[in-house]
Amino acid sequence: MQSKRGRLDRYLATKLQIHRKAVRALLLAERVYVNGIPAKALDLQVDEFSHIVFDGHILQANQPIYLMMHKPVGVVSATKDKEHQTVIDLLACEARHELHIAGRLDLNSSGLLLLTNDSRWSEALMSPEQKVDKVYRVILANPLSEEYIAAFAQGMYFAFEDITTQPAKLVILDSHLAEVTLMEGKYHQIKPMFGRFRNPVVELHRLSIGDITLDEALSPGESRMLTVEEVASIWPR
Repeated sequence: MQSKRGRLDRYLATKLQIHRKAVRALLLAERVYVNGIPAKALDLQVDEFSHIVFDGHILQANQPIYLMMHKPVGVVSATKDKEHQTVIDLLACEARHELHIAGRLDLNSSGLLLLTNDSRWSEALMSPEQKVDKVYRVILANPLSEEYIAAFAQGMYFAFEDITTQPAKLVILDSHLAEVTLMEGKYHQIKPMFGRFRNPVVELHRLSIGDITLDEALSPGESRMLTVEEVASIWPR
């Protein structure tokens, strides 16, 4: 989802249904306040969370929302779906239909899911340049061996998609249990990577994204607001 950031004069012209040239007079008369300060520059950058007041009337006062959910198996990471229950359906938040998903999980995966109405934050979260790591617990159908570790660390080429995965860290916790850390999330890549060894994934559960770890107090389907520290760990506003 793209950010709604743009120039103040363009916002006011659209919102007030006036010509952009008329905005200058409003600013000179100090009739417009942005975040509690009289706006003076036509090209002032505002976004969907800028508090904008005109002649004492609030034009915009949106609040950013950041949620973590313990996504259950069988629920779709989507805002709408004709066949399955979606993660949005599980939310009690009044503004739930304004939210989008930052880093999806497939239908049969569970664990940490992040939702927000702040497109700049979610873009930072998913940007390859940020190198936000994602940690998964994986249960396999067949036993693991040391050769998996080297293969994941080297990255894998998939001819059909014509991509090579970034190096990933794999830690063997038990004969059929592994922890995988990714710096990317291409096309549900964990299952195809284990598929190279003809070892089906039985269970895939996301434990963390960056410094945000799934709250163990949350049962599947439950959610809570992120703390200020958790939000800032991805991208401080």
